[in-house]
Amino acid sequence: MIINPILPGFNPDPSILRVNTDYYIATSTFEWFPAIAIYHSTNLKDWELITHVIQDDTILNLKRLPSAKGVWAPCLTYNHKQKLFYVTFSLMYSHNARNFDVDNFVLTAPSIYGPWSGLIYLHSVGFDPSFFHDDDGRQYVVCLEWELRNGPGRPGAIVLQEYDGSTQQMIGPLKRISNGFTRRGCIEGPHIYKYKGLYYLLLAEGGTGYGHCVTLGRSVSIWGPYEGDPENPILSASEDFDELDNDYYLKPHQYNPKAFLQKTGHGSIVETPDGKVYLAHLCARPFTPELRCTLGRETALQRMYWTNDGWLRKKGGKLPDLFVEEPEEDADHILYQETGKQSAKRIKREREDFESSCDIQFVSPRCSWKRFASLTERPGYLRIFGRQSLCSLDEVALVARRLISIQADVRCAMEFIPTDFRHSAGIVIYYDNMNHFFLRLTRLIPEAPPQLMLTQIENGQRKETEGPFIEEGKVLYLRLTVHDRELRFFWTQARSAEDNVEKSVWHNLGSIFDVSVLSDEYCTTGEFTGTFVGIACVDTLNRHAYADFDWFEYREGYSLS
Repeated sequence: MIINPILPGFNPDPSILRVNTDYYIATSTFEWFPAIAIYHSTNLKDWELITHVIQDDTILNLKRLPSAKGVWAPCLTYNHKQKLFYVTFSLMYSHNARNFDVDNFVLTAPSIYGPWSGLIYLHSVGFDPSFFHDDDGRQYVVCLEWELRNGPGRPGAIVLQEYDGSTQQMIGPLKRISNGFTRRGCIEGPHIYKYKGLYYLLLAEGGTGYGHCVTLGRSVSIWGPYEGDPENPILSASEDFDELDNDYYLKPHQYNPKAFLQKTGHGSIVETPDGKVYLAHLCARPFTPELRCTLGRETALQRMYWTNDGWLRKKGGKLPDLFVEEPEEDADHILYQETGKQSAKRIKREREDFESSCDIQFVSPRCSWKRFASLTERPGYLRIFGRQSLCSLDEVALVARRLISIQADVRCAMEFIPTDFRHSAGIVIYYDNMNHFFLRLTRLIPEAPPQLMLTQIENGQRKETEGPFIEEGKVLYLRLTVHDRELRFFWTQARSAEDNVEKSVWHNLGSIFDVSVLSDEYCTTGEFTGTFVGIACVDTLNRHAYADFDWFEYREGYSLS
């Protein structure tokens, strides 16, 4: 049984691909680096993060980009004639005053692990570009053309243009091929497929919020016209509606309590070797009643099938399923007896000891962590050199991983001697530069010992909770726990990192906080991303201060022991 979401936590805009017996999914990374996450599976059930497409931050400058800009909607395809992987994506700079300033690029590689080519510029007409490699060797790029003019065409149409691989340039006319197949508006995320000689155009409509859906159309020619599926949308968590000119993408009034997975849309299709069809799509799991999605937009998978008259349907109806049969399961249905709630009884531990490498799950905002951190300065530790505050849009010394459950226990062991109030290091839970919590060690008074502080930045407003003075020369253990919507912070000390922290007494710092404030719906400065947990060091004096982290541990599940 496949349990959704298959990629929990911040993993939106999935593009799924099969090459032989290997399945891959590419997801958006926005301002986080390295860019374009690639997951791998051999059974569609078990997925592993295996690489990132762009790992050199000198070829992709994300610095000073606002939250939720950067790398949007990668599309992963494979050209069998060329034996090359293709990844297209949008580099979004801003959408101030509805001006979507964006460039679209493609990269190619002979292996999913690279080496990837440099960025090949396509155009800047809109966002969500997707490649289609036709049987005759011709190649096409389909994307959303952004429309600034007022009228029924907003926010834009789906456009198609041919690509010349020999010159690496777009050629021929840019043609509008679809205005969508429903009256939900906000069309985006196009992909073209071919089935039994017909071209199929898969779209996302309704905005990437609670009105999101997947729609389908088909044509005898790749240039259209495309006939819409008479039962569109083919997947949606919401009931049908008509809001063609509604620019508010979240649409909370379209929330459907019957669906456990919300915001379902932005889909892509994959076929197994024996002809079974699955649809990967983004989704979200909100806290209610506020409808706040702290984990961000995640990736789920649905079992589909082709009808006799050539349309795509989801088994069991249009609502997204939490439990989906695996490819080898022959049952016509699965008994859905689970509640879908995440269990706190099972504790799964993932520990990074920083012995010789840093886990692939660790990323940083806007630049590579290798710019400010080292595994060799003190072997067996990750030494993080202080950089700008966590509110910066430039270079922030934060190493973090996705929060993938609302039952989580996160811990680290740190050695740090601050000498100034501008020095801080500690543990972080982070949505964006204007929304995060930082349990940090600093020195407020030069003559006094170091002191713990808990800093909360909520929509740009700063709140401080003073903690105790900390004895120098001891290892400091920091911890945060997420239990449903309750967020807590703890600390303890030991003589050395080898001491048994499990037997230590944890001291609480601060009150119980509401983790739901870290969400698209609550944050006013960001959107589209999700919550991360990690470790950080700040030095706004002279960039000389550093913190040594012996280990970082993420426990999926919750325990007060």
